[in-house]
Amino acid sequence: MRAVAQRVARASVVPGGSISAGLCILLGVAGGDDAAAAERLAGKIARLRIFENESGKFDRSLLDTGGAALVVSQFTLYGDTSRGHRPSMSGAAAPELAEPLYEAFCAALLGEGVGRVETGVFGAAMEVELVNDGPVTLLLEG
Repeated sequence: MRAVAQRVARASVVPGGSISAGLCILLGVAGGDDAAAAERLAGKIARLRIFENESGKFDRSLLDTGGAALVVSQFTLYGDTSRGHRPSMSGAAAPELAEPLYEAFCAALLGEGVGRVETGVFGAAMEVELVNDGPVTLLLEG
């Protein structure tokens, strides 16, 4: 499982939801992923200390700030461009495996204590808008 987590002042996805301050998370699911991977990655992201404290140091997590999460499915995170000019998506999980794990990840964020989790529509063509705060953008594997 792979995620791009961006600290945002606000973010939205159409169709889907919107958030104010928090994290926009682009989530890719690989062929061998399972529910345990979704839970581990959700826990890591919920506790990731990338928000500044009063001294300006990264010392606060999404849980500490009470921020929200916007989670967008992104199978292209597993695009392989090592050969040719057309990315191969063979590393991404099939939709029938990926969608339940995407939903499990979102549920795990809520279970970790993230107060608000908004989503896009799995498998849909979406428009994502965000204001990156920092900018702070991290790639995580789980």
